[in-house]
Amino acid sequence: MDVDEVIDALYAAHPSGFTAARAEAAARAKKEDGPQAARRFTALRRPTLAAWACNLLVRSQPEEAEQFLQLGQALRTAHHTLDGERLRALSHQQHVVIGALAREAGRLAGEAGSPISEPVVREVERILYAVLAGPQAAAEWASGRLVRTPEPEPRFPEADPDAVRAGAAAGADRGGGTDAGAPPDADHDGRPEAARAAAEDAEEAAVAREEELREADGARRTAVAAAADADAEATRLGREAERARDVRDRAYAAVTEAEARHRDAGRAAKEARDAATAAQDHLRSLRTPRKRAPG
Repeated sequence: MDVDEVIDALYAAHPSGFTAARAEAAARAKKEDGPQAARRFTALRRPTLAAWACNLLVRSQPEEAEQFLQLGQALRTAHHTLDGERLRALSHQQHVVIGALAREAGRLAGEAGSPISEPVVREVERILYAVLAGPQAAAEWASGRLVRTPEPEPRFPEADPDAVRAGAAAGADRGGGTDAGAPPDADHDGRPEAARAAAEDAEEAAVAREEELREADGARRTAVAAAADADAEATRLGREAERARDVRDRAYAAVTEAEARHRDAGRAAKEARDAATAAQDHLRSLRTPRKRAPG
């Protein structure tokens, strides 16, 4: 068997059937290729709904996936080189692209017969943010075999010291700064303009992430409340079902009793008809004159 092809199929299918399909594939691999091939399957982990939606996205939209990976590389490079103008343009682009790709993942999941909820779409967005920030997350996502949300990078790559020195030197050349050690285009704490722009972008991203966390917490609270309501409804329905079973049992008992009475009444009616027939026969025999024997 083509192990990689089967693994790809496992991660393209809905997670609800993953465990059974994995066991079937492992059994087949053991039979055809031996225990080592089977262990490749038993080591696989079931994907979350958000990871599954991302796998659908990567497989269904390879060109868009490649462009997104290039955007992540460009963002990491801009952070590393402190290219403030480039960072601002790419930061705006990342928000637009992430929203579009998350919606596309939701659409693909719906077409596959399993629409995903709004909290899952938000989880897809968190995965995409992690993909932009870290090469490892990008590689996991691009494989189409994502299992769960990658651990988010604490921040984008550190700035290149040479880029920091180049920025400071450029500022000094432009204005011959008046502060010792601070170029004219630096802000009050001596950071170059590019670094300040990068810091502002990072702060905006942090604010956006906080907002996402608040939305996720609200979604979690809503889900908990919905689960509690569902549990209460299930309890109520269970009680109603129990009462319905009691009514059904009593009805069956009444039917059984009525059938027994019907049988008894049938027997009694037959006996009464037989008795009436016998009485009529006897009455006719009494009314018929008897012939006298010759003398």
